[in-house]
Amino acid sequence: MDDVIVRATAADGNIRAFAAYTRNVAETARKSHDLSPVACAALGRTLTAASMMAVMMKGDDDLITLQIKGDGPMKGITVTANAPDPVNRAVAVKGYVAVPDVMLPAKVHEGPSGSVSKLDVGGAIGQGILYVIKDLGLKDPYVGQVELVTGEIAEDIAYYYVASEQVPSAVGLGVLMEKNNTVKHAGGFMVQLMPGADEKIISDLEAKLSQMPSVTALLDKGMNASDMLSMILDGYDIEFTDENPVSFSCNCDRARVQKALISLGEKELTSLIEEGKDIEMKCSFCNKAYRFSPDEMAKLLANAHID
Repeated sequence: MDDVIVRATAADGNIRAFAAYTRNVAETARKSHDLSPVACAALGRTLTAASMMAVMMKGDDDLITLQIKGDGPMKGITVTANAPDPVNRAVAVKGYVAVPDVMLPAKVHEGPSGSVSKLDVGGAIGQGILYVIKDLGLKDPYVGQVELVTGEIAEDIAYYYVASEQVPSAVGLGVLMEKNNTVKHAGGFMVQLMPGADEKIISDLEAKLSQMPSVTALLDKGMNASDMLSMILDGYDIEFTDENPVSFSCNCDRARVQKALISLGEKELTSLIEEGKDIEMKCSFCNKAYRFSPDEMAKLLANAHID
């Protein structure tokens, strides 16, 4: 199944909804950062959320960043997603966790179908803050922040929309791991009520979602993104409006890393040159390594002085 985000409206435009299948996004992130299962679940959920939020952006060059800072052993998560490409409508998303090898025992969760064992994403993140940063091409980006509700990502995103944007939202996110710790399924949904929506719609959706199986359970039954929305919005005359491919994609290159190297400053760069050894710098988002020799660093320093 290809990674994709689907968009829909329902209830005569009173509901807008998004759903995503992101197994390849999450698996690429796992491989790139050598993630533990709980770190993969946390990053995969955040990548999925950012991807759906990115398709709400209106400008071709708009960018959204989700940053989570917590006091748990994983410390934090940073994810960035681009608005859909104007040509192929694709969404590019990337991200990393501060401590990729964190390990925690699973916890028992009581759901509609009984007790299930789940990766303890909330325990790995702990208490903290969710930052939502929107770069809309203005002088300064918009920055919203809320305290984490659970650290499980989905509830925190939903709370952000209610508290910061006054948009009642229901969010579900999930990453299902195989026994060999590869990603079997990943995805999520986001359902939002538009201003003026009938209170009955709100109560009906709340009741339905409270009894719905988890995202990973639905995906493991063979549902795709469209199927999830059709199930959630059954009875509300759903209309699918768009579909966007999504991938884990980083735009880092050697020139960008050179700028980061120069930003270390003359003293630090000179010290590295005098050591006479190659150095390796890695992109935080995709973990790709770039190697620089002392001669290359000397040239960078000389050119920096010219500038």
